Order: sequence, then C-alpha cells, then structure tokens
Amino acid sequence: MNPALPITEPLDTDKVLDDIAVTLKEMDFLYLDSSKVIELLSEIAVATIGQDPLFLDSWNSLEEDQYMADGGKYRKRRHATFATQQAGEQPRLMPHQPHYQTLDYNELNGGIARYFAPILIDLLNSRTLSSLLEMGNKLFSQITGNHRWHIELHQFRIEARDGKTGNPTPEGVHRDGVDFVMVVMIKRVNIESGATTIYNLDNQLVGEFTLLNVFDMAIVNDHQVYHGVTPITQLDPENEAYRDVLVITFKRD
Repeated sequence: MNPALPITEPLDTDKVLDDIAVTLKEMDFLYLDSSKVIELLSEIAVATIGQDPLFLDSWNSLEEDQYMADGGKYRKRRHATFATQQAGEQPRLMPHQPHYQTLDYNELNGGIARYFAPILIDLLNSRTLSSLLEMGNKLFSQITGNHRWHIELHQFRIEARDGKTGNPTPEGVHRDGVDFVMVVMIKRVNIESGATTIYNLDNQLVGEFTLLNVFDMAIVNDHQVYHGVTPITQLDPENEAYRDVLVITFKRD
C-alpha cells in the first residue's frame, strides 16, 4: 500500500521522471522518500537541495486561516499562484489572487473566494521552490502533453494544542478539483499520526503512508483518487506541536 519508487545510481533525471510518470499512471498516486526527492531536486537545480533555511524557516511566518467554517484556529497558511504557457517555460509568479474551490470539492470551506496571505519573498526566490516547480512542470507536462498550467502553492501549518487535535484535511477525504497534487513534508514537531490516506473513486482505501522527514513527498492524480490526512495530536502537552507541509497543485489552464 506504499508504492515507493526505486531510483538507481547514477541518477538520470529524465529516467527518474519517466519512472515516476509510469508509476503515477499505473497507481494514480505515489510516495517518494526524502532522500530520493532531495537527490532529484539537487540534480534539477544543479545545486545541493536540502537544508535551505530561507525556504524552511518561512513556515514560521504563516498567518491564521480566517476562512475555517468549523471555527477552527489550528491552521495557518500562505498562498501564491504561478502559470506556464508553453513547453519548457519556467513557471511565472502571477499577481496575488484568491483561492477558490466549488462546494463540490470542498463542502466545508468552498463556494467563496478565499484571500490568504501571500507567500513571502524568501520562499518565492528560493532555489528549492524553483526546482520543485520545475519537477512538477516537467512531470505533468510529460504525462499529459499539456504545457499550460495554473499552479497554486499552499504553505500549511496545522497545530495541535490544549489537548485538541489538529486536522490537516478538515474537509475530509477529498479531491481538490485540479489535475495533480504534490504534497511535500517540511516538518513534524511533537506530534503523532498525520497519515496520508488514498481512496479510489469507489471509496476503497488503496494506500496509506506517513510523510515523516523533510522532503518526503506524495503525488496524486486528482481525477482518479481521493486523498486525506488523519488528525494530529500532541505528544508532550507542555510543548508546541505542529505539522508543516507545502502543497502544490497543477491544473490545465
């Protein structure tokens, strides 16, 4: 239930992306562990990707989500939009705009334009983010033959405190209304659970795994599977507890 992708040495970026594409077409979801992701991103960036403080520390500057219909105060986030128009183009940052999902895809918080705080320049200018965007652009363009993408970035911090759980997916197991979703683990602090669950269109559980380490990654075909994350709980009630992730969605433009 955890389709991890083997990567052989020496690393061939095109071959790795080919392997990911094949597995994603077969399974409709994919788990990549951090060592494989870091190796691939470093090859794409032509630089060592890993402990990038400007990238990783930006999660300490998120703002509270003001649109939680369940009244929850446990989610912080920032948001940005990118776009591509042609093959091989580096994704371009677009003017800040709201995030919108229909109620069909998000019964809890959908149906309204949600204006989240913009992602800060430290993350937007990072080589790590650039390599993640290039990875997704190449992979999903290869799979679909499409080169025009509407790309959204969501920084999330889900907190568990005061004996209450934090819910990474308060809308439940869901689809996002896009084509593909990349979820990148940034940090887990003083928590347990937070398992990623994958269900097919018949609502049968087909995959379950936990993103534990920085740059562990899940990729899903949003047309073919539902995904969710189980609630997180505090391990030590005396210390802060949270789960940080980056979610990148690709939708045909």
